Amino acid sequence: MSHALHAEWTKLRTVAATGWVLGGVVVLTVALSVLIGLAETYSPSGSGQDITKLSLTGIYLGQVMVAILAVMSISGEYGTGMICVTLTAIPRRVGMLAAKAATVTGLVVVAAALGVLGSVLAGRMILPGHGFTPAHGYALLSLTHGLTLRAAAGSVLYLALIALLSLGVATAVRDPAVAIGIVLGVLYVFPILAALVSDPSLRRHLQQIAPMTAGLAIQDTTNLRHLTIGPWAGLGVLAAWAASALLAGGLRLRLRDA
Repeated sequence: MSHALHAEWTKLRTVAATGWVLGGVVVLTVALSVLIGLAETYSPSGSGQDITKLSLTGIYLGQVMVAILAVMSISGEYGTGMICVTLTAIPRRVGMLAAKAATVTGLVVVAAALGVLGSVLAGRMILPGHGFTPAHGYALLSLTHGLTLRAAAGSVLYLALIALLSLGVATAVRDPAVAIGIVLGVLYVFPILAALVSDPSLRRHLQQIAPMTAGLAIQDTTNLRHLTIGPWAGLGVLAAWAASALLAGGLRLRLRDA
């Protein structure tokens, strides 16, 4: 396994695009969070904003770069034919996939942690100037606050699971454009479908099984009793999607020629 990990790490770090995409995860996550923070203003008539979730809005954009990185890590090898060399050097195909998942996820966790930290700091600096102050019932954002820490750490885990989901899909379908299309479709189409459904019960079920909607419940820190799914249960739904995708990818890798 150590040989496979070293090989996958070497491949990832020697591809120039890896650094750019990881940088994109951080920059886009923080940038969108900053823009949303600048656009929001406290309103006495409002129902009360969840400023932690507001500050972590950039995850919606950062996950696109995570999906691209994970898909690229294996689809690129199929595109160039390098997968044959990889499987010759590492005959245990499931072991190769596990090593690739570990290295991709490790890099994503580092980038995600930087992006989440930057987003929380941006929210702490920007939102008080827009009326979200202790005088109005909004404490300064701080990772020492249990719910904020859970939302921040959960957002990092969310992006790691998006990487695993994307890797599994890419391994199963092999074509990068198709894989990215499937991943983004699964993430963004479910909320659209839920919004179009008129039946409240069906809408609630769609939100509970949607990987993005359920997974991002981990960011909620207010009105927790009114959520369609609990924070950790929602992250569990996303984990089930990721596990299913990896299982499908692993089966195709074992049963089909490179």
